[in-house]
Amino acid sequence: MEQDRIAACQEAIGVSFNNPAWLDKALTHSSNRSDLGLSNERMEFLGDAILGMVVSEHLFNTYQGHTEGELTAVKSIVVSQRILARQSRALGLDRFLSVGRGMSRGRRLPNSVVANVLEALIAALYLDQGLEAARDFILRHLGPEIGDAERTKQHKNFKSVLQQLVQSKLGCTPGYRVIEESGPDHAKSFRVVTMIGGVEHGTGWGRNKKEAEQHSARETLAMVKAQWAAAADAPREAPQAPPDAPAPPPAQEG
Repeated sequence: MEQDRIAACQEAIGVSFNNPAWLDKALTHSSNRSDLGLSNERMEFLGDAILGMVVSEHLFNTYQGHTEGELTAVKSIVVSQRILARQSRALGLDRFLSVGRGMSRGRRLPNSVVANVLEALIAALYLDQGLEAARDFILRHLGPEIGDAERTKQHKNFKSVLQQLVQSKLGCTPGYRVIEESGPDHAKSFRVVTMIGGVEHGTGWGRNKKEAEQHSARETLAMVKAQWAAAADAPREAPQAPPDAPAPPPAQEG
């Protein structure tokens, strides 16, 4: 075990291992070990499962108004090779990885290799200190990525944005109804209207119902935001006296 390299890595990631051998194994690429049992390949497998579970659990508990599809879309961004490699490089794991002669240290390591090291590190932390330590590490370093991914998907998902807005303002959920179809069976287009509290709002065309619903939701978002903004800016009228109210007494001279 290269003590200096392992100690420097622990300082860089802000974690002290009870058994640094786990970290050493996580930082050993298969190109540097003829026996794959001594490399990080199997640890990548375990780390990938732990990462997926922790991110899924966090999304499930945090975004309770999201559908399965929306949660899956956010998760796929967070655990993607691109994001994992970026976080791995930010932690400096590429600098501590032990590779074989066939992988030049002078050149930038592939994203696939660097992303796998982060998964192996997660497994090492789990094996060394348990699930809570692994969860804390994952959410500390990938939490901002989760938030960014969710905002990105929400920005593009007008139905979800509209649903959250209407639920917070009116306490109900928008619905969608097909009001027109056009074209032959193999190339139909659909026109959908958004229903809020039984009242029709924006409409939208699409090549399928889901696309039409998104366009309808986008138009409805613009409509309701404008309506609510106008209502908020409108001056409030002074309360009127009821018709049978007695007239005020005349002012006294003097």
